[in-house]
Amino acid sequence: MTSVNGGELRVRVVSRRLVKASDESIRPHVLAVSNLDLIPQTIQVSMFCIYPKPSTGGDFHDVVAAFAAGLPSLLNHFFPLAGRIVTNPCSGLPEIHCHNQGAELVVGEANVALSSLDYGTMGSSIEKILLPYAGDVALSVQVVSFACGGFTVAWGTNHVLVDGSALSMLVGAWSELARSGALAAGARPNHDRSVFRPRAAQSYDASLDKEFTPLDDGERQVNVLTSDESFVARLYYIDAAEIARLREAANRDDGGARATRVQAVSAYLWKALATAVGARDERCRMVWWVDGRRRLTSSPERRAAMRNYVGNVVTFALAEATVDEIQRKPLPEVVSMVRHAITEEPAYDERFQELVDWAEEHKTERYMETVCIGLGSPTTPSHCPGQELVSEPSARNLPKPSSPKGGGRGVGYRAEVAVIPNGVVVF
Repeated sequence: MTSVNGGELRVRVVSRRLVKASDESIRPHVLAVSNLDLIPQTIQVSMFCIYPKPSTGGDFHDVVAAFAAGLPSLLNHFFPLAGRIVTNPCSGLPEIHCHNQGAELVVGEANVALSSLDYGTMGSSIEKILLPYAGDVALSVQVVSFACGGFTVAWGTNHVLVDGSALSMLVGAWSELARSGALAAGARPNHDRSVFRPRAAQSYDASLDKEFTPLDDGERQVNVLTSDESFVARLYYIDAAEIARLREAANRDDGGARATRVQAVSAYLWKALATAVGARDERCRMVWWVDGRRRLTSSPERRAAMRNYVGNVVTFALAEATVDEIQRKPLPEVVSMVRHAITEEPAYDERFQELVDWAEEHKTERYMETVCIGLGSPTTPSHCPGQELVSEPSARNLPKPSSPKGGGRGVGYRAEVAVIPNGVVVF
């Protein structure tokens, strides 16, 4: 429980059931994960959507019925999510047993109104609504009603199966199926991990060893006894009109490339970080988590495979500068630094191949990205989606989460980025 404007937030589980794919022609099989899937480790992740009370009639029972009726068709396209995550006893690596064991459909009810939640503090709002599910479950869909008539939908899965773009693709596919009853041929997901194979002779730059830190490195890990004080997770919202004004301020007067939303916001945050650091440190840096789907272009086959690829295709780009430089430079010049770091400096095809090769030699180890530990210069993280950051949830434009009956809009939440489709972007 947590305090919510003087009340107590309690979520009661009403029912929990398994929903299986309806296509009996799909044969049971074992899906091996790619080396890129191994990098984020087997941690549970979720996308969280908030819906106001439907204005078109119907009630929460209709919402639950829509999920119960529609999930089997969704699982026909995302069959691995009806399976189970299993550790191979020989290799010690995770794999997906796709035997149609079923995805979870959990129904709950909360005793407060959605408007009473403190969305700025994730630990006392969104994280309290998410319900626990078993570690081997590939998909847990959690639908929770609220006293105001609104409801939330959490799409819980595991990072070894998806990254943010793939999870957004799942929610987008649900919306399309709810509206039209079918997925367009160009929207059908690709689960083939064989596109990311290590080279016969693994080859990667020695700097990759420094980009990852073993989880058993006691000298470089956060003390679990003080972790609650070390990490604070908050959500912030920025009106779309403010984003537009920020983009205008970030554009150069010489008619150069127009700043994108991601670039403008990133430059603003970098300057804000430099101001906050002040004289306490000489340098500061920015890290962008980059979706590789639209950046892997080495061959027509790879471009086609990436179009609707379900799995992990994420890396990071990093830029570092002196605090004085970031403070002194005008916003358009910092935007140019951001643009160079994300789009001009990395050779993404080689970058991802080196990651695959590196993971091949370290696949039995547990590690995390060193930039996530908090060592080195003060760092601000950001997401660089496959397309532009707009007023819709996702890394594929964070697809608008339609209501389960195909109409209306919701509020999307994913990792550090959440978006309200009426034009408010939340970080």
